[in-house]
Amino acid sequence: MLRRTLFACLFLAAGAAQAAATVGQPAPDFSLKDATGKTVRLSDFKGKHVVLEWTNPGCPFVRKHYDSGNMPATQKGAVDQGVVWLSVNSTEKASADYLAPAQLAAWFTERKAVPTALLLDEEGTAGHAYGARTTPHLYIVDPKGTLVYAGGIDSIPSARPADIPKATNYVKAGLADALAGKPIATATTQPYGCSIKYKSPA
Repeated sequence: MLRRTLFACLFLAAGAAQAAATVGQPAPDFSLKDATGKTVRLSDFKGKHVVLEWTNPGCPFVRKHYDSGNMPATQKGAVDQGVVWLSVNSTEKASADYLAPAQLAAWFTERKAVPTALLLDEEGTAGHAYGARTTPHLYIVDPKGTLVYAGGIDSIPSARPADIPKATNYVKAGLADALAGKPIATATTQPYGCSIKYKSPA
């Protein structure tokens, strides 16, 4: 049953609409509250590289990367180089996967995650602006505010932690190129994971 659920998530994500935000174009600005209630705007970080990570602790694909330590390590490697990392949860309040801000923050802390901010997007405004469709789904924004990467965390679309060492981490590779002042070699990839639990239209 679990395997069927995982594949359903995977294929649903793959068949979803294309992203609204486009690599090579200005990254859509947004304003969201973080888990402490502080307002955070993407434009606050102009002049820095920014990683946007759509997340949901209820998703097996997200748990793969957090419980293994892969996502926290990727975050730390980025933040240590001066990159801003914004984790965004667009799960609607009515979803069984929804966690209140304090619970969400505790889940991240338990896994030694180190995002610059943990943002709440219950209305789905930011998620829809980017066309984010899976958890995880990642984006890189350059210091000029241009979207330079959109796609998956890595090259093996599975929920198996054992696949992580064999996979190419697209975010690490993309940041290495970007921080070196080079175009990102693989600027778009196929995201994989669970479909985002967006709020239904009124």
